[in-house]
Amino acid sequence: MADDTETKHGGSKNGKKEGLSGSSFFTWFMVIALLGVWTSVAVVWFELVDYEEVLGKLGIYDADGDGDFDVEDAKVLLGLKERSVPAQPTSPDSEETIQPADKSHVESEHKNADVELEEEIQSVLHEALHSQPGEGHEDVDESINDQWQEKEEVHGETFEAPTTDDLLRELENEIPEAYETPDSDQKDADLLTDDLGAMESEPYEAPVSYEYDMDVEKTVSDPEAPEDGVHGDYNEDHVESKHTEDVVANEPEESEMPVQAEDYSNDDLVGKSEKETEQDKTEKAKKKKKPKLLNKFDKTIKAELDAAEKLRKKGKVEEALRAFEELVNQYPQSPRARYGKAQSEDDLAEKMRSNEMLQKAINTYDEVVSLPNVPSDLIKMSLKREADRQQFLGRMRGSLVTLQKLVQLFPSDTSFKNDLGVGYLLIGDNSNAKKVYEEVLSLAPNDGFAKVHYGFILKAENKIAESIPYLKEGLESGDPGTDDGRFYFHLGDALQRMGDKEAYKWYELGYQRGHFASVWQRSLYNVKGLKAQPWWTARETGYTELVKSLEKNWKLIRDEGLAVMDKKRSLFLPEDENLREKGDWSQFTLWQQGRKNENACKSVPKTCALLERFPEATGCRRGQIKYSIMHPGTHVWPHTGPTNCRLRMHLGLVIPKEGCRIRCAQENRTWEEGKVLIFDDSFEHEVWQDAENYRLIFIVDVWHPELTAQQRRTLPAI
Repeated sequence: MADDTETKHGGSKNGKKEGLSGSSFFTWFMVIALLGVWTSVAVVWFELVDYEEVLGKLGIYDADGDGDFDVEDAKVLLGLKERSVPAQPTSPDSEETIQPADKSHVESEHKNADVELEEEIQSVLHEALHSQPGEGHEDVDESINDQWQEKEEVHGETFEAPTTDDLLRELENEIPEAYETPDSDQKDADLLTDDLGAMESEPYEAPVSYEYDMDVEKTVSDPEAPEDGVHGDYNEDHVESKHTEDVVANEPEESEMPVQAEDYSNDDLVGKSEKETEQDKTEKAKKKKKPKLLNKFDKTIKAELDAAEKLRKKGKVEEALRAFEELVNQYPQSPRARYGKAQSEDDLAEKMRSNEMLQKAINTYDEVVSLPNVPSDLIKMSLKREADRQQFLGRMRGSLVTLQKLVQLFPSDTSFKNDLGVGYLLIGDNSNAKKVYEEVLSLAPNDGFAKVHYGFILKAENKIAESIPYLKEGLESGDPGTDDGRFYFHLGDALQRMGDKEAYKWYELGYQRGHFASVWQRSLYNVKGLKAQPWWTARETGYTELVKSLEKNWKLIRDEGLAVMDKKRSLFLPEDENLREKGDWSQFTLWQQGRKNENACKSVPKTCALLERFPEATGCRRGQIKYSIMHPGTHVWPHTGPTNCRLRMHLGLVIPKEGCRIRCAQENRTWEEGKVLIFDDSFEHEVWQDAENYRLIFIVDVWHPELTAQQRRTLPAI
């Protein structure tokens, strides 16, 4: 009975259990599971494993600088992505957005790469977790570098569209940063941000070398430079001072400040409103493309080019020049290396203010074009900059040759033809300039730049009525290079000569846009802040001693002038600036731009000796001292002088009793024998001679009294 009881309870006859039941197995499984959980908790709670040490091992593979090792780091190690460099802050103008189509293409490439190489990335992660610091790292690095170089070569040969990372690196490294120089209207950064297929023409500036000569007696200038602001010769109209080579300046050249522009957004004179103009600019900006500066070979040395370019961007000009020189020596066939050398020489010339260094840059720009396989954008930029720098040195004919080369290489680009037209104008060749602009207008009838210049040429030919529509339509176009004070000036002048009161509307617009100091004061070469009024008294000028001397000796001055009229009438030269509507007006000049005419003074020695005592007059390099004779029936058009830096004195010598008068701004006055009138000829003035006899006056220009001694020494001559 006892045996039966033991059997029922699952035992055996010898007292041992025969096996575990189902419930007992489950119980043991739960116990083991709970032990595992508590073991894991203990590991974390009591820090039995040093996770910092594990992360430290992974840190050596941190390639993107974010402090940890992740998928992006693995991509770098596998050669799918370049090591990132801390981004330099860039301006919005230097950034380029990826077009939607390109963006989707790039994104899809990255997604495919992620999928295809996920296993390889995971293996790298796994290897990194189990390797010791430094173990196998050099081998991985070498293999990855080989892969990157191979990929870069393949990319250079087969792919037109760069990946996102490549695009951003090219934008950062290929685009030179803009730097400011006193002369230029546009630098390489401007060219880079513009569509080179429609590169805007730059505004023209006076050719002033770095080593500008400030010595009055040595200043090279044109003795026939214009007296007033209306000219038929483009070169004289725009050149403040002539080029002087190989003379070091003692002082920096005084800069002239433009007048601040006022709001003209509501003005309806120009065909496009301000808002429309801004919208046009925005639309054009979206369509602009970045130039391609690297050929296939240069892409293989891009890292070295980038390193040298970064030195230049940071202003380390000497180091950048050495770096690019080494690259040129090592890779003489590299166009981008040579262009970088030219840019560095250009920058160094600016820093040193050296014409010699600038000439080296010009030569190097020219060398770029002679190399094989030069990208067309790089050719355009090199020749464009070369021509600009040649003009800066006053080498107009050399610049013209460079511009002709540009036109020959890119005949369909009208912007280069426009520049060529300017090149002809700067050497006084209006005939060839006219042909160039006629060709441009035949190809692009709405080219505003060509229109204003063509209109300017027509006006210089005294084809006043014909010039007006070209000047007006050109200004209304709002095209780059048209918003220039000279074109407002000449359009207004042409309208005045046609008796059209609309002239003052254009003068008003020119004033609002900052080109003129006022509607009446329309000089183009100004120093900001000088007192401006049409008429002055001797006391206001501070030149009372000069005025007293002139008035005291007026008969001496008159008699010497009359003697010249009687015996050497040929010394009186007709006015040749196209300022007369009709009549006879001649002048006999003693001082021009601060330089004494020794031969002229031999004919009037006492007058010249008298004036030698007054440097404010004889040293005024923006004025003249001269006799002026005007015969009956003469009318001088309304006009303005070129600068606000001088005042003009008129001493009456032979004055008819009636019939002669002068208007300055809105006030008329008459001359008196032996008396001095003083006015600011940068204000509009007009002269009538309706008397029965000739009128003879003596003109003495003096520096504006508010100019400092330094300004008087350093302002370029006009």
